[in-house]
Amino acid sequence: MSKETPTRSFSDTTLRKINRKISAIEAIAQDIPGVIIIHNIEDGSVVYMSKRGLDILGVTLQEVIDMAADYHANFFNPEESKEYVPKLLSHLERNNDDEILSLFQQVRPLVKEAWTWYLTSVKIFMRDEDGKPILTIGVALPVDPQHHITSKVSRLLEENNFLRKNLKKFTTLGKREKEVLKWLALGRSSSEIANELFISVSTVETHRKNIRQKLEVSTSYQLSQYARAFDLI
Repeated sequence: MSKETPTRSFSDTTLRKINRKISAIEAIAQDIPGVIIIHNIEDGSVVYMSKRGLDILGVTLQEVIDMAADYHANFFNPEESKEYVPKLLSHLERNNDDEILSLFQQVRPLVKEAWTWYLTSVKIFMRDEDGKPILTIGVALPVDPQHHITSKVSRLLEENNFLRKNLKKFTTLGKREKEVLKWLALGRSSSEIANELFISVSTVETHRKNIRQKLEVSTSYQLSQYARAFDLI
C-alpha cells in the first residue's frame, strides 16, 4: 500500500489485506484506459487514486486523502450527485459481488475549468471480517465531448434539475389538465385536443388557462419543458 494511504477506521489485519489488494491495482493502473479510484465506504474518503486521475485533478494522493468527504464537493457537480448517491447506497446495501453500478458524473479540477463528463463503473472492492463492504473500486472513463451521448446526458441532467425544482407546481395539475398539457406540448390546437379528448373547445381553453396559471408559464416552450421533464411526451 502507498505510504500515503489513510489508516483511520481499519484494523491492522484489514490494513494488511488492503495493502495487498491496492499493491496489485497499482501494478497495472497505468495500463488501464481510465482513472481508478478506491473509496472508504465509511466516510466517503479516497483511499487510492491512480496517477492518471491525480494528474487530471492537479493534486497529490495525500491532498486527496486529506480532503476526506470534501473530495466530492471539490471536484463533482453536486446537482447530479443527488441522483446517483442514493443508487450507490442501494448498491452497497445489496452487497452483491456480481453487481456493477454505472453512472455519469461531471468532474473538474480545483482550478474550476469546464465540467468534463465521465462514465464511472463501481463495485464493492473489499469487505471486513463480518462481510460488510468497506471499500469500493471505480473506473472512470472520459466521455468524448463531441459524442452525441454527451449532449443527451446533459439534457437529461437539465430535465432532472427542472423536475426537482418544479415538482410542487406540477402536482397541482389534475389528470385532465395533464392530458391537455401533453397535447399542447405536442403542438396540437384547441380544436384538435377537444377532438382527441372528446371535450368541448371551451373546456380545453379553460384547462389551458388553468395550466398556465398553476405552472406560472406563458410560452409554449415552457409548457414543453414540463411535459418532457414529467414524461408526458
